[in-house]
Amino acid sequence: MKHIEKRVLNHTPQNLFNLVSDVKKYPEFLPWCLNARVKNFLKNEFDADLIIGFKIYKEVYSSQILLDPNNYKITVNYKDGPFEYLHNYWIFKQNSDGCEVEFMVEFKFKSNFLQTVMESLFTEAVKRMVRAFENRANNLYSPFINNQL
Repeated sequence: MKHIEKRVLNHTPQNLFNLVSDVKKYPEFLPWCLNARVKNFLKNEFDADLIIGFKIYKEVYSSQILLDPNNYKITVNYKDGPFEYLHNYWIFKQNSDGCEVEFMVEFKFKSNFLQTVMESLFTEAVKRMVRAFENRANNLYSPFINNQL
């Protein structure tokens, strides 16, 4: 399953980059994220374990997070957990109205049952997660102001 979403948000690329790279805060606002552990932090990379849960289902998955602050890009490399594979990235580009955000996620569960269940929920679940990041940005940061009047 793959989803790519692009939208313009009324915030700066720097603020959105900072928000998404602050993985340890995900449980405060991200649906289904029960806990987040950050480890092995180097200058622009770290490992993260996320505990994701929904009703009686709970899983831990581990990823390597690569930060490219010069290009405002975050790449997630899957390491271990319930997926056969998971690819994910965020790109933040300056825009006259704030920031153009490009988000891509593609994954396949190891379990055929989970894969089948997620296929029906996938698009809505991803949109809900992206909205959660947008709402968090709106709560944390002042809107981008276009000074080119």
